[in-house]
Amino acid sequence: MAERRHLETDVLVIGAGGAGMSAAIAAADGGADVLLADRSLIGRGGATVMAMMTVAVAVGEETPDDWRFHYRDTLTAGRGLCNPKLARLLCEEGPDAIRQMDGWGVGWARRDGHISQAHAPGHDRPRCVYVDFLNTGPAVSKTLRTVLHNRDRVRRIGDLMVIDVVQSGSDPARSAAVAGQGKVTGAVALDLTTGRAVTIAAKTTIIATGGLTRLYSRNSASGNMGGDGYALGLRAGAKLIDMEFVQFFPIGHLAPRMIGMDPIMWDPFRYKLGGRLLNGNMEEFTGRYGTEEGGKYVVTRDNATYAILQEVAAGRGTPHGGAYLSFMHIPVEQLKAAFGPVIDKLTANGIDLTKMPVEVAPIAHYHMGGIAVDEAMATGVSQLLASGEAVGGANGANRLSGNAITEALVFGRQAGRKALDLLGSSAAFDQRDAAAALSLLEATGPSAREVNTAAMLAELQSIMWDDVGPFRTAEGLTRAVERISALDSKLGETPVGSPGAYDMSRLDWFDLRNMLLVARVVTQAALMRTESRGAHQRYDYPGLIDDWTRNQIVSLEGGRLVFTSGPLIPAEVAAA
Repeated sequence: MAERRHLETDVLVIGAGGAGMSAAIAAADGGADVLLADRSLIGRGGATVMAMMTVAVAVGEETPDDWRFHYRDTLTAGRGLCNPKLARLLCEEGPDAIRQMDGWGVGWARRDGHISQAHAPGHDRPRCVYVDFLNTGPAVSKTLRTVLHNRDRVRRIGDLMVIDVVQSGSDPARSAAVAGQGKVTGAVALDLTTGRAVTIAAKTTIIATGGLTRLYSRNSASGNMGGDGYALGLRAGAKLIDMEFVQFFPIGHLAPRMIGMDPIMWDPFRYKLGGRLLNGNMEEFTGRYGTEEGGKYVVTRDNATYAILQEVAAGRGTPHGGAYLSFMHIPVEQLKAAFGPVIDKLTANGIDLTKMPVEVAPIAHYHMGGIAVDEAMATGVSQLLASGEAVGGANGANRLSGNAITEALVFGRQAGRKALDLLGSSAAFDQRDAAAALSLLEATGPSAREVNTAAMLAELQSIMWDDVGPFRTAEGLTRAVERISALDSKLGETPVGSPGAYDMSRLDWFDLRNMLLVARVVTQAALMRTESRGAHQRYDYPGLIDDWTRNQIVSLEGGRLVFTSGPLIPAEVAAA
């Protein structure tokens, strides 16, 4: 048996993207010792570092604004399903979080001494701040990393994959434990560099692992966004909310081949320059589906996704199965003034925007659902909080453009602050409560030849894209449930191989353990919601149904997924 390692801290933060780093900073600034753990490099995994676009916040520097207007637009985009308390927290606290980042030197773009603001789809005015030259996410991440380096109370450990959180009283030999009824006392993790088990004692634990877009074969996120936090929360007794709502970014890069650049980079181009969205016949087409653009960027993401896929289905798609995005009408001087060195990178990739359009298509980008929390980021499981994209409810059925980084900063900071209030009510970590997770980590199972986890992962991504993608049917969703169940049975209950350093087949097994559980939740929730709303679109139920203005809640009880419908959300609450 490999030697185990044991760590102790006041606050354990699982995930080191924008939300996790913000949580760690806030908790440390409140006087707590923090362990910031990530399966990737600290501050270089997740979604924030890859976000090249804008941040929605009512700073009102160029155009008069108020958080209430941002709040109204967020509720409108959420199609009646937003948790108003979470949405309000995001919008009301957003300006302070952005100014805090400004004080830390993030470098928001400015005009005439004022923070510049772009007008993004779904907003009633220019509201979205950014860092020039497609650098928003990297700049935010770098700034948070720099602040972290100056916080002696934060211990940062990468290459550490948390397998399960640990709860008091969960030792089967000592009690008939029920998930969610004990206090979370820490976690069990896999040290990827050695293959050894690591136990972590923590008074409070924060899940900040991001979303689930890695479930899809075409996605815009880092490779570690497979829904780990949702699975950790479910197994600990937390509830998930609105898991059927996956947002597909409509203009992910499709062709020509582009190396070293983010597939979602075209949104900032459209913010600044407009750009014409054209079908394979070089015709503007969004007006056929309710939104005439005329070279501007006003169509929302769900409507743009629908319009592009409908054009493709009608035989009016581009050669690679998408739409054209054209900036050929924009003078080269204007392109270079707006995007400087980015234009040079595109040229190096053989892309001259003055002479050719690019092909774009929908790509899995963000998840509106997640762990159900209150405005203190509490999950309902004692000593367990969540933040960032791991949280569900704030964005309802469709996230307003630009809200993602705002959510990461605001919710992360809120979780870190609220974790301080829980330190005095913690329970002691007991190795016996970690026995099941340790046994799983240290087990020896079938060889990679017997269970090809890499092939299974690719198959799961294909299933999700084909049948649980932007447009769904009962037939496809039912087929997906059956195929996911078959993969689950094939995976088995014992990890592939034996503990060892950087064993990718074994790591894929632990990934699939989480991904298959989360995929099943998403698929079954989508099958149960018999309407089309926001990012959840059903070909067989094309209309929005008033009686479905309610959340879907999922819990894990005795190993079985239990789905319940929340109460009908009154129109006055949905509109707030």
